Amino acid sequence: MHTEEITKSSPDFVVEAETVADIAAREALLDRAMGLKRRKKSSEKLRRGRRPSEGLAFVARDSAGAVVGTVRLWDGRLGEGGPAALLLGPLAVDQTMKSGGIGSALMRHAIAEAGRLGHRAILLVGDAPYYARFGFSAEKTGSLAMPGPYERERFLALELVAGALDGTRGALKAAGHKLRAERTRLAA
Repeated sequence: MHTEEITKSSPDFVVEAETVADIAAREALLDRAMGLKRRKKSSEKLRRGRRPSEGLAFVARDSAGAVVGTVRLWDGRLGEGGPAALLLGPLAVDQTMKSGGIGSALMRHAIAEAGRLGHRAILLVGDAPYYARFGFSAEKTGSLAMPGPYERERFLALELVAGALDGTRGALKAAGHKLRAERTRLAA
C-alpha cells in the first residue's frame, strides 16, 4: 500500500517516512505503549546502536501532525554468512488511537516498501494471531533462533520472495549501519 492510498482511505491519519524530528515523539510513544522494560528484550538488543534499514522507518501522524504510530525494519543476517533478512519492530500505536487501523496500515506499508526495495524476508517476535493476518507464521523459523531469551512460538517470519528462508539456520544477527555515537542513546 502506498502512502497516497493510506491518506485517501483514512482522514484520521497518514503514514509517512520517519524523520529525525520524530525521534523524541517515537521514543515517548514506545515507552508509553511497551514500558521501559522494552529495552531489555532480545529484539531491542539486536537494534541497539544501529540505524533502521534504509527507507524502512515509518510513523503515522494524526490530523494535527502528532506521531500516533511507529514501525521500523532493521537489517539482519541469518546465521554465519547466511542470507540477509529484516527484523520488524517495534510496532506501536498510541493507546487513544487503538483499533483505528493505524497498526494495520503501518504493517501493510512497511511490508510493501520492504518488497519494493528488494528485501526477501521479514522476521519478528510478536503475537502470532495478530501478525498472521499479514502472512507471518512460525512455519519458517524452526531452524532459526534469536539471540538471548525469547518465546519460540512468537518468533515469526514472512517470505517476500517464495523460498527465501528455505534451508536457513542459525541465530539472527544484527547487520546494517551503525549509529553515530551522539544518536545511539536516542535511537535505542
